[in-house]
Order: sequence, then C-alpha cells, then structure tokens
Amino acid sequence: VFPHCRMTSTRATDTQTLFQNFGRVFTALDEKLEKPVMEHLRAVYSTLAIGVSIAAGGALTHLYTDTLRAGFLLSIGSFFLMMALIGTPATRENEKKRMGYFAGFCFTTGISVGPLLEMALAVDPSIIATALTGTVLIFGAFSLASLHAESTKYLFLGGSLMSATFWLLMVSIFARWLFPVFFILLAGLAISCGFVLYDTQLIVEKNRRGDHDYIWHAVELFIDFVQIFRYLVVLLSEKRDRDERRRR
Repeated sequence: VFPHCRMTSTRATDTQTLFQNFGRVFTALDEKLEKPVMEHLRAVYSTLAIGVSIAAGGALTHLYTDTLRAGFLLSIGSFFLMMALIGTPATRENEKKRMGYFAGFCFTTGISVGPLLEMALAVDPSIIATALTGTVLIFGAFSLASLHAESTKYLFLGGSLMSATFWLLMVSIFARWLFPVFFILLAGLAISCGFVLYDTQLIVEKNRRGDHDYIWHAVELFIDFVQIFRYLVVLLSEKRDRDERRRR
C-alpha cells in the first residue's frame, strides 16, 4: 500500500510542478514585456480567437449547408474584404466597421477551407481534430518562443521567409516532379512556423512604435494559423492514405 501511495504522491507533485512551470511561462511575459504591449497582445489574441471561431463556422457552412460554397467568387469576396480592412483607417470610429470586415474575411476563409476538410473526412474524420489540436500546439509554442526571445531576434527572418515562399511556389508549379510531395508539404509547414516567429515579434515592435491596429495584427496571425492547419490536414491525409495503400 505504502509504495503505491508514494507513487501517487510523486505523480501529483510532478503534475503540480508541470502546471507551475507552465504558469511561469506566462507570468514571465508580464516581467519581460511592457504593460501597453501586453494589453495590445491580449486584444490581438482575443480577436484572433474570435476569428478562428468564425472561420470554423464558415467551414461548417460549406460542409453541412448549400447556402455558401467555396469557389472563385467567394475567394474574390474574401480578397476584397481584406482590402477593405486595409483601406479603412484604424480609428475608434471605424472599429466596428473594421471588425465587420475582419469577421467577413475569417468567415469566407473558413468556407474556402471546406473542400480540404471534405477530402480529410473522406480519408479519416479524426484527421480534422488531430490537425486542429496540432495547429493550436504548434502555433502556441512558436508564439511563446517568439515572445520570450530577444526583442528583434527573429525580425531578420522576413526576407528569407519571403524568398523561401517564392521558391516553394515555383517548385510546386514548375518542378513538382523533382521532390516528393511530403517534402514540399513539410517545407511549407516549416515556412509557416517561421512566419509565426517573425509576425509575432513584428507585432510587438510595431506596437512599441505606435501601431495599435490590433485587428490587422490579428489578421496576420490568423493567416499563419490557417496555413499551419491546412498543411497539417494535407500531411495527415497523405500519411493516412499512404498507410492504407501499404496495408493493401
């Protein structure tokens, strides 16, 4: 009985220590970052959470209704909503209008992800939940790594990430046969993770220099989040499909 009690006590202590260490990750940010920056980040991540929820609603609309379906016209609409958001000055008077543009952009983006989710559902419905969990963990880990790093450590990545994105696009279009699909997908996922590091630090530095546009900053992170999710869905679908073929 006593050894079992000691093991239970040890596990409880380890769990408590884990939660304490996890809590310190966030309390350390209060010490590292200025109060105005922390308040701005809270606004950004709250808006991001709303955007992801709206996008989920858009994806469900595509999957389970015939009201709105992904297509070229919807993509054009999404682009114009983003342009409207960019073109509307970030003032208090325009806040509700810009939030409306943001919500519309997130909703149409969610609808555009619908066909990808249909493909995943046909392969294995559990892929979507796994990809979403993985996206939250990856996005959270890279965001925290960026916030805890030196203030400008990852800002130099901007040019490299843009170049890598361009060359990955060129390979995908003109030289796809040279590389395995799995490699291209992993490269895309790595680039998306790099953008989380870069965009997070860029948002902090912009805010320090007087840019308080939390809605647009949420858009930047929302795009990163969706890209990671897309890559994970395709990677998991490819892996599951490959495993099925091996079994046959």
